[in-house]
Formats: sequence, structure tokens, C-alpha cells
Amino acid sequence: RSLCTSLRRLPPPLGARMFDLAIRNGMLVTADRVFGGHLYVRNGKIAAISDDGTLPAREELDAAGLYVLPGMLDCHAHINDPGFTWREDLPHASEAAAVGGVTTLIDMPLQNTPPLTSADAFANKLAVFEGRSLVDYALWGGLVTDNTAELAGMDAAGAVGFKAFIAPVSLGYSSVDMGLAREALFRIKAFGGLAGFHCEDHALICAGEAKAKAGGGTRRAFLDSRPVVAEVIATANVIELARETGARVHICHVSHPRVAELVRRAQADGLSVTGETCPHYLVFTEENLLSCGTVFKCAPPLRTAEARDGLWEYVLDGTLSCIGSDHSPSRPDEKDEAVHGVMGAWGGLSGLQSLVQVMFDQAVTRRGCSPSLLARFASSAARVFGLDGRKGALGVGLDADAVLIDPGRAWTITAHSLRYLNPFSAFEGLEGVGLPVCTVVRGRVVAREGNVLAPFGHGLFQPRKP
Repeated sequence: RSLCTSLRRLPPPLGARMFDLAIRNGMLVTADRVFGGHLYVRNGKIAAISDDGTLPAREELDAAGLYVLPGMLDCHAHINDPGFTWREDLPHASEAAAVGGVTTLIDMPLQNTPPLTSADAFANKLAVFEGRSLVDYALWGGLVTDNTAELAGMDAAGAVGFKAFIAPVSLGYSSVDMGLAREALFRIKAFGGLAGFHCEDHALICAGEAKAKAGGGTRRAFLDSRPVVAEVIATANVIELARETGARVHICHVSHPRVAELVRRAQADGLSVTGETCPHYLVFTEENLLSCGTVFKCAPPLRTAEARDGLWEYVLDGTLSCIGSDHSPSRPDEKDEAVHGVMGAWGGLSGLQSLVQVMFDQAVTRRGCSPSLLARFASSAARVFGLDGRKGALGVGLDADAVLIDPGRAWTITAHSLRYLNPFSAFEGLEGVGLPVCTVVRGRVVAREGNVLAPFGHGLFQPRKP
């Protein structure tokens, strides 16, 4: 018998006010505790959390034996829609999210045509997304070399932040230097926005790539072309700009403890600096790339086993308070090392669908952490990206977003299980325990036991609150 069931209820007695949905008998998980109880939904919002399991509802989920967590937010996903839809599109990405327990996608502004670097492009993106997603979504705006005058307009349209590259970047997106970043941060500070940075020093990466290509472009050469010091230098520079301008800064996809330590010190100094990391930096190492090839190629690259293990300290103490998949899909041929060489193969991993199960297995099953750690990721992401008050927690009045996790369910990630447009991933073959079995978005079950149960179009745009 499935641990997660749904059924219709008879009409309640006269005078009783019926809820739309009841999630009964679950272990409810908040950022600071786990407790048995029942969650009731009305009009897409959490209407009550109670120890009374008899309140009437039109539909119910029996969550006995399951953790009921806030719906998870993926704060760093590249959906590629519109423009690069041979890699991924919104329906496939949102289906993967729904099956995997992610209730809000936050999409990056590059790998789109056009990139989200203006208010007009932002409006175009919203029109393209409307009616095509299973889960809710928010949008990053872009910060590039020539669009500082557009930042306030994108903020007014609801952008959760502005993504900039210190490192080299392609696909019609331009990197920023420290002078432009400084100017932009003063502007962003003025309207209370957020700037997110891909931190790898531009000059060091360009020099490293040139040397790697001249030497034949081996797997080892690729890793050496993007050294930790490039990430350290860029992060330190961005933090100093945050110190001067007072702007809120988010360090994306931290790959190494030395970088996380800079974030920790900035926070200790009272700066508005937050950081995220990704499951692949907490699970894999450079040996995966050296042994298995470019399916494990990403930027920043995978680091040593010692660095991977050391990064967990900063996850567990809250320094790195957000977890993003950095879902960056491609066609299989774009990853083909025989065709493109190591340096030319696509550099990105598909990890959206596996985000929640991998983090649950790694943190709760293997390390014995409370599942409240995952709830804290959700609440922190909602707060950082201006979605708190709606998303990221189990609380009366908030959106009824939840993921039900079976803590004893063993899993193996296979190509067959993946819902991406191109169903392959570096996470294929990974095994663990603790699986999302039901996902609820604003009070509607969108996926259960791997099956989609809601129409595409249920997902709605979630603008950053002022």
C-alpha cells in the first residue's frame, strides 16, 4: 500500500465549514521542530495546523509515516525557455520539479532568447511562461555590461535579484568588471534589491583556459584552468563592494570551504551577504570528472574530496543558507567529449529533480540531521529572494506548498525516472534513502508517486515583494 493516498470525503455535517484539503497524520517539519499533526488548506492557503485529525475536508492525504515539509525552492535553475528549448523547456522542468518536491522554481536570466536584461524581455518571458508550468516560479533579472538603467524596471516587474558573471560567459550574456559591479550595486541598494554573482576571476579563468587548450585540453587541465583561487579572489572582491555600497549580495554555487569562509566572515561583520551551494559540490569530487568524463563538467568545477567534506560544515552551521540545483541541462551530444573535447563540451549538470532527495539522503539519512535543516533551506531562500510571507514555511496564512517525504524509501536515480527533456544526468546511478512521494502547490496535489495530477498552468508567477 502506498503511504500517500488521496480520497474524496462525504459532505460534512450541517453547520461545519469544510476545508479543501487535509494532510493528516504526518510528521510536520518546520525550521525548528518536527511534530505530529494535521494540516488543513482552504483557498490555496494553510488555514489551520491542528492536533485534531477529524476536521472535515473535501480531499485528504494520509501522511502516516511521512515527513511533511514546506515546499522546496530551487533558487538557481536554468530552464532555457524561450530560445534554447532543445536543452530544456518549462513543462519538462516543472514536471521534474513537481515529481522531485520543488514547488517554486527561480529561473536564471541567461540561456534565454532574449536574455532577461530589460523590462521588455522580462515581460516577454512572463508571457512565454504563462499557462505552462506545474509549479510556481520566480525570475532572476540579468546584470550585464550595458543594462544598469534597466535594473529598476525589472525590479518593479518582480525580479528576485540580478545575476552577474565575474567569470567569462557566453550565449549572448556578458561579464561585468568590478567598476560596473560597483555602479550597479549602488543602484540596486537604492531600491532594496539583490545582486547574485558567479564568482570566478575573469583574468585567471581566461589565462587558465588558454593554457589548457594549448596543452591538449585534458580533464586534469580543465580542472586546473578554474582554480579555487579564482573563486576566492572574485568572492573577496564582491564582498568588499558589498561592504562599501551596503547592497545585498548573494554568492552563487559556492564550491569550496575557502570561499564559504569568506561568506562566514562577511556575515560576522554584519554585511548583507548570503551564499548557496549545490548538491553536486556536496556529493561528487573531481575524481568523478577524471574517471567518468564531461557528464561531470560544471563551473566552478568539482573539487577534492577534502573540500567536499569541508563544505558541509558551512551548510550545517547556516553560512550557506540556500541550496540550488544549478540545473543547467543540455542534449547528450553537447556533453560528448569525443566530439567537442573536454574544453568544448557543455559545462553544466541536470539536478533539479534530484535536489530534494539527494539533500534529504545526504543530510538526514547519512548524517543524522533533523529534517528541519531542509525546512531552513526553504525558509531562507524565501527570505533572501523576497518570497517570504507566501513561500518557504508551514504556517497559517502562507501558500499551501508542501512536499511529503517517505524517510524509508530507497531510491536509485535512473534515466527512466528523470522527467527532463533530455533525461540524463551526472546523478544517474546515485542511490539513497528518503524520497519525495507527494507534492502540493497552493493546496493542489501536482504530483504523487511519480505521477502528474494537475494541469500545466497551475503554476503561477511569484514576484518579489517590495
